[in-house]
Amino acid sequence: MTLYGILDLGVWQAVLVTLVLTHITIAAVTLFLHRSQAHRALDLHPIVSHFFRFWLWLTTGMVTREWVAVHRRHHARCETALDPHSPQILGLRKVLTEGAELYAEAAGDPDTLERFGKGIGNDWIERNLYSRFRWQGLALMLTIDLLLFGLYGPVIWAVQMLWIPVWAAGVVNGVGHAVGYRNFESSDASTNFLPWGILIGGEELHNNHHAFPSSARFSSKWWEFDLGWLYIRLLGMVRLAKVRHVAPAPKIIAGKHQLDLDTLSAIILSRMHVIARYGKKVLAPVANAELCRDVNHCRRFVRQSRKLLAQEGARLDASARLRLEQLLAQHETLATVYQFRERLREIWERRAPTQEALLAVLQDWCQQAEATGIQALERFSQDLRGYSLAGARAA
Repeated sequence: MTLYGILDLGVWQAVLVTLVLTHITIAAVTLFLHRSQAHRALDLHPIVSHFFRFWLWLTTGMVTREWVAVHRRHHARCETALDPHSPQILGLRKVLTEGAELYAEAAGDPDTLERFGKGIGNDWIERNLYSRFRWQGLALMLTIDLLLFGLYGPVIWAVQMLWIPVWAAGVVNGVGHAVGYRNFESSDASTNFLPWGILIGGEELHNNHHAFPSSARFSSKWWEFDLGWLYIRLLGMVRLAKVRHVAPAPKIIAGKHQLDLDTLSAIILSRMHVIARYGKKVLAPVANAELCRDVNHCRRFVRQSRKLLAQEGARLDASARLRLEQLLAQHETLATVYQFRERLREIWERRAPTQEALLAVLQDWCQQAEATGIQALERFSQDLRGYSLAGARAA
């Protein structure tokens, strides 16, 4: 054995090996901890699950139940004082630089584990090895790195130890709620900070995930790429993974004009798609028609106004709410389509005694929308009648 370990690698070979090792850790987090355990979006074969658990013990020291509980609490209390790592509450810098500390604080809360850690297995090996001897796994990884890579070993090990605190605890939880674009107006501030989920295995598509938390696939648009989903499909081909849930994208059936329970189900289950389509097909063209005076004005003002119109009212601060009220007061047609959008949201939030009663509310919405004389709203309502989950594709 040389100074550079059993494998005797060159510098660039060591860099490549480090990237591969850290990427396995990313795959373990996104496939096993996140999609399989926290959200039950897929089932992994025991061989795959046990490998990921063992690998996470070596490279992170994280306990499955703790990670799942903290993440579920994040979804349940998102962007509130009880969110363990919201940059909207704590500030982006704190989440980026102290993400691991915030995770550890939440994981050490017994109430968090009791309330949000339910249903997570606590078998013999979890109790007697992974949870009991956390630092020993990290020490074993250091020993392996020293033997295989010699002088490069401590550096490779340090990168492995920092990878999840930096990328998952810091970047995903921080940047993923502060910077980027939004396909869906979820009630939180989540963003897709990159459209290609490669480096962090698909976690870059954070807004898509918050819109459809139980979906095994994080990509939504045709130009987005989720590497984790590719791994899931490959594992599925060899029967090592089984997808349980994907986000539904409704199909509009041409010639379907009768609102029925299938229409209602399609609209409720894929409400994020419905609201996104409303913004594109109704709010955007009406805003352009009402607000545009010239090209420069459109670039400067309409873009800001459309962003203001798209956000949920609960996410607007006092200043933004005042600007919105002033905007709607000055433009009657824009105010009308905005109000219809809010009424449409209320349909899936309403507690109706029966599905038939809820369907009657939707029918009333469509009839009133089509009687406004606003062409974009009329066309949207007519398309809404054709929504169906029959033959719908996965988003």
